Amino acid sequence: MGKLDPAVIKQAAVGTVDAALTWQQPKAQQMVARLRLVHPDKTPAEIMALITKDYLATVAAGGVGAGAAAAVPNGAVQVPAALADLTLFLKRSVLYVLAAAEVYGVHSLDLERRRFLVMMVLAGDSANKKVVAALGKKAVPHWGKGIIKAIPMAKINAVNKVLGPRFIAKYGTKQGVLVLGKQVPLALGAVIGVAGNTGFGYGIVRSTKKMLGPVPDTWDEREEARES
Repeated sequence: MGKLDPAVIKQAAVGTVDAALTWQQPKAQQMVARLRLVHPDKTPAEIMALITKDYLATVAAGGVGAGAAAAVPNGAVQVPAALADLTLFLKRSVLYVLAAAEVYGVHSLDLERRRFLVMMVLAGDSANKKVVAALGKKAVPHWGKGIIKAIPMAKINAVNKVLGPRFIAKYGTKQGVLVLGKQVPLALGAVIGVAGNTGFGYGIVRSTKKMLGPVPDTWDEREEARES
């Protein structure tokens, strides 16, 4: 029976996010620039809707393969499929958050501040209170560029250490559930894969919106709104 080793999950998750924080940044910039070129009349909210639709479709498609493989009674298939699904989901999620940051005007952040933003979204609401407390604040309504850049690097690094284990535990559990899908028929395993990835994808979308706040009304307004 195939089984996901927690150490393997941790290594795959951390390695994927670390690489994506660097390699997905220019892709996020290019994605937003291309969409604005193709759709010059669309507002930031409309461009954000296109990015969200593409993201959810991509992670759902990845869930089909993982769910189907999990339904095959062969651990040699299940574990690689689950890890492949994990890395695809995380790569696309990092790209989504960075693309959203571009739309909102929260760009030109250094690597650790990008990590902070992405990890806050990936870890979800469970991390918010601890992060705010670690920063010595009572509440932060939306994490605009001005706020993130004002946080001392020592505190950014401390918060990233808090967020890492929470994010790993969350997505390790997700993959364990997908592997358990091998007990169900093939078609149902694929459905479980889609439902799982789509559910987590919607969670990423909600968390991103909650962190960054309302989308700027116009492209001209976004820089001023995000710097404040």
